Amino acid sequence: MAENLDLLKRLCETPGVPGREERVRALIEKEVKGLFDEVITDAMGSLICTRHPRAGKGKKGGSKKSGKAKGSDRPLRVMLLSHMDEIGFYVSHVDDKGFLWVNNAGGFDTRNLFSRRVLVVAESGDFRGVMNPGGRPVHIASAKDREKVPEVKEFFVDVGLDAAQVKKKFQVGDYIVMDEPAMQIGDKFVSKALDNRVACWLGIESVRRLDKDGHGHDCEVVVAFTTQEEVGLRGAKTASHRVLPDVGLGLDVTLACDTPGVPAEEAVTRHGKGFGLHIKDSSFIADYELVKEIEGLAKKHKIAYQRSILAAGGQDGAAAQQAAAGARAIGITVGTRYIHTVTEMIDTGDLYAARDIIATYLAHAK
Repeated sequence: MAENLDLLKRLCETPGVPGREERVRALIEKEVKGLFDEVITDAMGSLICTRHPRAGKGKKGGSKKSGKAKGSDRPLRVMLLSHMDEIGFYVSHVDDKGFLWVNNAGGFDTRNLFSRRVLVVAESGDFRGVMNPGGRPVHIASAKDREKVPEVKEFFVDVGLDAAQVKKKFQVGDYIVMDEPAMQIGDKFVSKALDNRVACWLGIESVRRLDKDGHGHDCEVVVAFTTQEEVGLRGAKTASHRVLPDVGLGLDVTLACDTPGVPAEEAVTRHGKGFGLHIKDSSFIADYELVKEIEGLAKKHKIAYQRSILAAGGQDGAAAQQAAAGARAIGITVGTRYIHTVTEMIDTGDLYAARDIIATYLAHAK
């Protein structure tokens, strides 16, 4: 895959639900060796990577809008927030017949959960299974049965083992993710967990881009790969209070409802139109001057973008904005079709545009 999308594939296929992001963190920690000056893991499990200001090749002056931290001689501190967790489940009960019952960690539309292949991550190993709701199959279901949309608590996992083996191998607290391979089709990349391994890729590749282009940066760059975003921005809150950024860039996916059945005014973003300049959602409103600054850089450097507002939902940029005395914040997003499913889809051009604007902003901020 071009442009190091093999890294995105590996990120997406690594399991990690809220509270159990350790495998994703280990992958990232290995990937960023030599890229940052300091790398620590905080008490919540977030990986906080700091890169001090450094000179580039033939670097010119920074952005007129950016300056040193207000009331301080230290460099501007820019924090990129990229959450590592994906929506998934915890095992809530192991029944006497050998079926695993689940409790969700993150939001699901249960219409997308029927007949899914899953991976159960237990202390005894990783096991593949299938997820279905309880009830009659189509051949013996009544018309009323077919109309019902079950709740999450009605779904169970069958791992293909007898009850005695299941009791030995599984316990309450094991976790479950969808089990589907990532793939590239045409100009698109499709996978489960693009929300939010896209941002993990951006957090790594935007900094790599700085080095590849020979750009230095006058700001202090902190990339926080955060935990438990899908259950309330939890890791981002603690990481932001530790870092105390001057500027927070919330990196995430957002909706791209440019598909049949959705009115144009509800599309949020459209594939192929560039990165999302995220203005507002339920958790925060972006800093107006920062919106203008990044928009100006995008125009100057011919990086495709689209402004976006999300009617509901939130992202880690809100945690940076509200930490301690506060920070200027904005969201940089990648429009994603079929979000919170195993067929999440991004346009690769939009992904690269997001990477390029982040690198460009970091090269100019000081």
